[in-house]
Amino acid sequence: MLWMAAALQAGSPPAQVPEMLVERRLAEAVPLAVGDTVRARALAGTGPARPFVVAGVFEREADPNRIARNDYEVRLHLPDLEAMLPTHDRVDRFAIVLAPGADADSAARWIEGVAFGTRAYGSAALAEQTSATFAVVSRFHDAIGIVTILASAIFLLCVMVIRVDERKRDMGVLRLIGVSRGTVFRAIVLEAIGIAIVGSAAGAGLGILVAKVVNAYYARVYDTTLRFALVTPRIVLLAALLGLALGAAAGALAAWRVVRVAPQKLGER
Repeated sequence: MLWMAAALQAGSPPAQVPEMLVERRLAEAVPLAVGDTVRARALAGTGPARPFVVAGVFEREADPNRIARNDYEVRLHLPDLEAMLPTHDRVDRFAIVLAPGADADSAARWIEGVAFGTRAYGSAALAEQTSATFAVVSRFHDAIGIVTILASAIFLLCVMVIRVDERKRDMGVLRLIGVSRGTVFRAIVLEAIGIAIVGSAAGAGLGILVAKVVNAYYARVYDTTLRFALVTPRIVLLAALLGLALGAAAGALAAWRVVRVAPQKLGER
């Protein structure tokens, strides 16, 4: 894909005018339609503006690396683009798609050998080099997630301790009439798991709703199909499993505080 910044001006089409593709956002902003003729000039060049016929309108692929710039794009045939630039036979970068089974390292060494000064990178290595900002954001999100999990665990434990303390007298009566410690322990743990399941379901629903609102807002701001917030089945499943684990742990701690006390003392303050 080629992209360039250009100045556009509507005009009348001369004979055999070269063609260009225009991004949808640019076509709506000017506005332009298929068949219109525009005059384009590279901002880096010094020559006159050249006429082009709009052969089609395309939708730019959603790419997080370009969302900050959010430039308009046009696509030209390579000879037409080169004719507009001040230097010929030069490129900043180009992409090569290898045939299935081809060795990427061997291809990179061959390219660097035949083109002096050229550096070849695999797609994974290039993505790693250009994604430093996203790596920092990802680590920041991980830190927020860890803090949220810890806060949720403490909140759930506090809820269970309060609920158990409010029913100490009832549990003492159950123990005195012959209900075993194990039964009381399991009842409290199951109650905590139930609370955690309800909380996880409510949290997943709230997360899906918030993600839709965030995506709708920023899609309108940047006029893009890029999704800024994702709630995948994997995330929902992970949240549910964490909720079950935290609920079981909080219930077990709260239950242990009760069952280790003699039933005669459970009614005491």
